[in-house]
Amino acid sequence: MSEINGNDSNVIISLALSHGITLDPSSITFNDSGLDFLAMLAKSNDGVPWIFRIPRRPDVIESATYEKKVLDLVSSTLPVSVPNWEVHTSEMIAYPMLEGTPAATVNPTTRNFDWYLDPASIPEIFVHSLAETIVALHTINHDIALNAGIRLKQPFELRQQFSETMDEIKAAFGVSESLWRRWQLWLADHSYWPDHSVLVHGDLHPGHILVDSYGRVTGLLDWTEAEVADPATDFAIYYALFGETALSELINRYEKFGGRVWPRMYDHIVELASAYPVKIASFALKSGIEEYKIMARTLLGVNEHGEEIPTK
Repeated sequence: MSEINGNDSNVIISLALSHGITLDPSSITFNDSGLDFLAMLAKSNDGVPWIFRIPRRPDVIESATYEKKVLDLVSSTLPVSVPNWEVHTSEMIAYPMLEGTPAATVNPTTRNFDWYLDPASIPEIFVHSLAETIVALHTINHDIALNAGIRLKQPFELRQQFSETMDEIKAAFGVSESLWRRWQLWLADHSYWPDHSVLVHGDLHPGHILVDSYGRVTGLLDWTEAEVADPATDFAIYYALFGETALSELINRYEKFGGRVWPRMYDHIVELASAYPVKIASFALKSGIEEYKIMARTLLGVNEHGEEIPTK
């Protein structure tokens, strides 16, 4: 794997050329916010914009291979576009840029979203098209997904995995008493949990959702976290960003388009969102990135010694 930094475009130009893609050097821009890949946008000499993803670490190459399996499965099924990887090697992934604009992008300095859509006034067409897309994804046949090499987790496995991961996080970082109690009550109460699994995107935040000028969803990016798992996974970030009323409306649209709901789906999504610190802490342990360890402790309500931070 080549060593590439944010200023080294020559290596990427050379890699692209080796795959028959001649780039215009003046068109190159980098996006350094990704944790797993360095991203670059550049136009080929024929004017076609391309996205290039360069692995930052050897361990992400395996996840990229998995993502390619997911893309091959969903590309012909969804009502929106997904990346078509024309180049996929251990050194580089490249695909023609999809039409549309991310609903928001991550600001690498603030780690907050810079919004293309107005988060305080989400267009109805966004909710409508997002619900339609989620239903199309969630209704993909399990056997087809399994045959394509997609991970599959049964409902009881999901709860068990959450429980085990929470124990690991508590041992590594500590967890505030109130948050730990909330998680345990959620895990123990069967009424929250769905009795079915679906194929989920797994990381459906606005940076991975492309929209047109009207706010209609046109594409989905970054499928590394996709698997057959808890359907609530694709709603938790939406709830965290847009709130209770917006979540209720999305669930209503989801059901209208044929999505399978259950009595405490809304409550379960809210509790799943409360477990977001588990995801951050798990990534911090895996990556060893100090910034994410600090973020994890803050979200878990503990200091660097694992002691609970008193609330005012």
